[in-house]
Amino acid sequence: MNSLLATVSDHVSTFRQLLRLPVAHLYFDLSIAPANVRSTYRYYTKRHPRYKIIQHKSWGAALIDLQRFQGRSAYLDSIKGRNWGAHHIKRARARGYTLARIDRNDHVDAIFAINTSVAARQGRPMDQQYLEKQRCYDQLSNFTYYGVLDADGKLVAYANLGRYGNFHAFEQLMGYRNNDGIMHLLVGDIAAGLIDQGLARYLMYDTYFGALPGLRQFKTMLGFTPYRALYHLR
Repeated sequence: MNSLLATVSDHVSTFRQLLRLPVAHLYFDLSIAPANVRSTYRYYTKRHPRYKIIQHKSWGAALIDLQRFQGRSAYLDSIKGRNWGAHHIKRARARGYTLARIDRNDHVDAIFAINTSVAARQGRPMDQQYLEKQRCYDQLSNFTYYGVLDADGKLVAYANLGRYGNFHAFEQLMGYRNNDGIMHLLVGDIAAGLIDQGLARYLMYDTYFGALPGLRQFKTMLGFTPYRALYHLR
């Protein structure tokens, strides 16, 4: 009985938290890349796999409002503090890691090595697509592909970033598990670069409430907060 009451209490608390979320209007612009933008819009707005009455990525979207910041320094200042994002980014730089735009076809072996470096992530076994070596990667026109390179130029982490309208979204993020701050550098430097460009309102990193506590903490450390996302197609 006590367990049931605790479960109900948790659901009520989550529901109240959802109702208090700020609202973000995310616009999909078909002129950018019609086929990919349309298919992504359909994916984001389909019914949630568990909660059928809401859209797939609407409640609890993990976003950074990029326009809050007057340049990258303001963003990095907002994530300062012990064990926050800026601390780990600085540590990664001190160890010789750098962010770069990459052509994934130049790093086929390295990407496969990263994908198969652990058997499970986020409490789930790696999907089969990561366990099969891809020989050739397509370059989508509305995507930018980033990598973190170590001091010897070896790829240790990568991200695929889609541009859809007034927002960009991470569609894939992967790296080696180490304590060097490489994933903080990857996400944080991409966010800082988008702020400098001034072309997007939001950066999205999936959702909050479907992630395990460790990933939610990682997102928070880098400035992501949960929103209720309202999607528009134009």
